[in-house]
Amino acid sequence: MTTLDGAQVEVVRSYLLSAAEEMRATLIRTSFNPVIYEVHDFGLSMYDADLRLVAEATGLTFFLGANDFSLRKGVEYVGRENLHRGDVVLLNYPYWNAAHAYDATLFAPVFRPDEADPEADGDLVGFLCVRAHWMDLGAKDPGYVLDSTDMHQEGLIFPGTKVVSRGKPVREIHELIRFNSRMPDAVLGDLHAQIAALRTGERRMLEIIEKFGRDTVDQAVDRIIADGEARTRAALATLPQGTWTAEDWVDDDGITDDLVKMRVTVTIDDGRFIVDFAGSAPATRGPINMPFGATEAICKVVLKSLTSRDEPSNAGTVAPLEVRAEPGSLFHAVYPQPTFTLWTGIVAVELILKALAQGMPDRLPASSGGDVPGFMMVGLHPDTGKMFAVSNNDLVGWGGTAQHDGMDAATHVSGSTGRGTPIEVMEAKTGMFFERWEIRADSGGAGRFRGGCGLRRDIRFLTPGEFLTVIKKTKSAPWALDGGEQPEPNQVVVFPGTDREHRVSTKRTVVAAGDRVTLLTAGGGGHGDPRSRDPEAVRRDVAEGYVSREAARDVYGVDVDG
Repeated sequence: MTTLDGAQVEVVRSYLLSAAEEMRATLIRTSFNPVIYEVHDFGLSMYDADLRLVAEATGLTFFLGANDFSLRKGVEYVGRENLHRGDVVLLNYPYWNAAHAYDATLFAPVFRPDEADPEADGDLVGFLCVRAHWMDLGAKDPGYVLDSTDMHQEGLIFPGTKVVSRGKPVREIHELIRFNSRMPDAVLGDLHAQIAALRTGERRMLEIIEKFGRDTVDQAVDRIIADGEARTRAALATLPQGTWTAEDWVDDDGITDDLVKMRVTVTIDDGRFIVDFAGSAPATRGPINMPFGATEAICKVVLKSLTSRDEPSNAGTVAPLEVRAEPGSLFHAVYPQPTFTLWTGIVAVELILKALAQGMPDRLPASSGGDVPGFMMVGLHPDTGKMFAVSNNDLVGWGGTAQHDGMDAATHVSGSTGRGTPIEVMEAKTGMFFERWEIRADSGGAGRFRGGCGLRRDIRFLTPGEFLTVIKKTKSAPWALDGGEQPEPNQVVVFPGTDREHRVSTKRTVVAAGDRVTLLTAGGGGHGDPRSRDPEAVRRDVAEGYVSREAARDVYGVDVDG
């Protein structure tokens, strides 16, 4: 066996990464649902025969990390001996899927055909996995479930079910999906788009093995994973060593208005990254509980950002991670605890960073807007008479750092390359009309380096329907660092300017034509004493509309002429 040099390994890795990106392009080009082709609410991954991650495509951060857990559970449930060439398996059982029931995971084994026996499966060379958000699968409410109290209210469940068997669609399962969806055309369209992405990956994986040979690819994968682990452990050794604890709160569980406590203790020691959620609330009655695989995924996000943010992910890059959460707690849901509203994980990303910032305040930013301000409209389209359910994850400000201001109006730090749904798409596909969308002055926390600004969005409804908001960080402010100031938290005002005006966070609101809603997304926390900010930077902020003259004078101590 020839030992590969570094150049050969890098060539194989580049081919694998290119294959994953081609899977991604296939999914985007063939999906039916804007949350997939616009928002990029998906994750695609490639694995070797031992279920080790070898390559993945850019997508929603949570999904990329969560695929590892769900693939292991899915293969364990189905059994390797029951997987054959051409099979595609659907998994959305939340405690195995590492997500809620509408985040459908499809995976497929990849077999290298045996030339001597074309009818046989051949050699198992790897697995492919693609998960994406479907818009409806028979949950108790259309669009999104905000107040379920057990898993069975959250949609049709597949524990690991073949939707394609030996290359042939399983008609009975497809029909079961069709008859359990309020939006069957879109859901089945997305199912087939995911299958198309898997077939693209299968072709490319086999081509790579044919081009380089199985032994060469296996050697390269071993080297890629070993290098990923070595780089992560080396990076951990350069970070401050120690243990830090932080607490924060989720607004509510969707059933009561009580705050829900989150607590985390993070340890960096001896090449290990340990995240322990002991002290967090027990599992709640409402659907904000986290499947353990999803909890693992958010910890991978933080570990990766600290140690190998510019390197592709593989099984080695997260090998030093150890996650602890007691079964039946907020961060380790068990059957039948509800899990649909997974915003807990979004807020918890910054909880982990809050703990770490105690030991490395110069390396980490202050909190971003603290949450993903999500909203959706559900109704009947006036032109087609068909149900629509179109969502958007709004933008927030990022936290200031010890070196620079936070970014204005950006995807939350948990979102990676996820995007907002374009206004043009939402107006065409729903009954919403957007009267205003602008950056809000003074919405970022003040500091030597200020937090980025959030947004204001004013919506007028042209048709009746339901307006859903999913925000879990409206009652407590994002945190600042080193003497910086906290920004105001996210706000949603329904029916503004009327006698029905009130604020909501996670809520399903019935709306009529002519009703309005205002969303105010939070800016990021400030870093450092605002009085130490460069006066010229303050004047520039005023000129560009990020800071008002009043705040410049009263907060920063800088007079700006009118």
